[in-house]
Amino acid sequence: MPIPLDPDARPMDHLAEFGKAEDLALILRDKALTYQDLRARIAKLAGWLRVKVPEPGARVASWAAKGELTCLLPLAAARAGLVYVPINPLLKHTQVVHILQDSGAALLLGNSARLTSLETADVPAGCRLTEETDVWAEVEDAATALPASDANPADLAALLYTSGSTGRPKGVMLSHANLWLGAVSVAHYLGLEADDVTLAVLPLSFDYGQNQLLSTWRAGGCVAPLDYLTPRDVTKACAKYAITTLAAVPPLWVQLTELDWPEAATVAMRRLTNSGGALTSDLVMRLRQMFPNSALFPMYGLTEAFRSTYLDPALVDSHPTSMGKAIPFAEVLVINDDGAVAAPGEEGELVHCGPLVALGYWQDPERTAERFRPAPVGSAYGGMAVWSGDRVRRDAGGLLYFVGRRDAMIKSAGNRISPQEIEDTVRATGLVAEAIAIGVPDARLGQAIHLIVRAAPDAVDAAAILPGLLAKELPNFMRPHHIHWREAMPLNPNGKIDRAVLAQELGT
Repeated sequence: MPIPLDPDARPMDHLAEFGKAEDLALILRDKALTYQDLRARIAKLAGWLRVKVPEPGARVASWAAKGELTCLLPLAAARAGLVYVPINPLLKHTQVVHILQDSGAALLLGNSARLTSLETADVPAGCRLTEETDVWAEVEDAATALPASDANPADLAALLYTSGSTGRPKGVMLSHANLWLGAVSVAHYLGLEADDVTLAVLPLSFDYGQNQLLSTWRAGGCVAPLDYLTPRDVTKACAKYAITTLAAVPPLWVQLTELDWPEAATVAMRRLTNSGGALTSDLVMRLRQMFPNSALFPMYGLTEAFRSTYLDPALVDSHPTSMGKAIPFAEVLVINDDGAVAAPGEEGELVHCGPLVALGYWQDPERTAERFRPAPVGSAYGGMAVWSGDRVRRDAGGLLYFVGRRDAMIKSAGNRISPQEIEDTVRATGLVAEAIAIGVPDARLGQAIHLIVRAAPDAVDAAAILPGLLAKELPNFMRPHHIHWREAMPLNPNGKIDRAVLAQELGT
């Protein structure tokens, strides 16, 4: 059974009660689970899911904070033959309804406040809503614990919803093999060990957020999930749990480097990992100064292929702006505009091949065909590849460097944001006739969201009212940082709004 913890004590001080540190798998606010506990709880949760959702391949969604349920669901749902759909707790009503409807979820787990915010029409027909506190009460009474899964590794295991360059979020289909090999790959190149303790601050609905759990468990280490309110919460948790591994996105790293870290928070730290945007040279220097004894792993990835590259920590000081080389199980090619493998120093599109490539977009063959295409000639793996749309170059030593994005995606505070999703929400207020969202380089955010709008002819006090409406309809990370009001929009020869002109005016 899970061991209750004294909230005022360091969890590591309880180790004598239930064995060595290597036995711990999950540290929660009020209890800790050993690997024996973890296996038993996953088996019983899987059995409960099988009873509640007997249809193989049905989608099970969660809309909840980090906790035992959200940490165990990825493995329990897979064992039950179901498809897991994690929903970011920061999303608002519109985004959540879209994910539920698009996935066709048969079950939604969450807290009372979130579930009661949904109307009957918001969820798919027949979708059961269950409070997370009720789940464990029922699981404890469940008589059946499911054995380990014998699913085909190529079967669908999860849908992770991510914004595209246009339209609403789309569900990236991940197989059992995608999740399993991703865990093996990351655990290997990070050098994770059984005595490592990972602080899981990234959302579990993100590909790397979920991998924080799976890669650490692959190595036999321990995970401490954290929903932080302020950066100071992160430093406190690092001290309390003797954290050895910390992953974050650049904006959070900026905030963390502005704090004074107590020795207790840094003494156990072995590695820092970055995702969700590139680290600047200045930020790399500050992190190296603050954590001189910790290995720094810059990474690049995309949900459609999980993770593509990492930079060897030994090269960080000499090549701070490099994306590094392909991770294990990934083949990364640079393809020039003629469709051939680019020469050293030549710019081209990053194409990811190999077994980490996802299965495509859920129920969206058109967009799947745009991004998932046959691997280029010269690929060792062949098969289907992800054509990223990102422009990169490879130097003579094989290191990759990011050049720019082909599409209009905004990447702010580690989040990939669809401009069209923001624009659709803005126009739906009725206050705006035209709207364009553009990402502008920002030292703290990576990109700040600038919104250029023309007011609807009959709108009254639109400039004063619009920010409040957007605060209700958009999650924090999607809200515009600046709103520019225009009397008219520039048009291109085809009569469409000229995004390039607007971007140039904003200095991008």
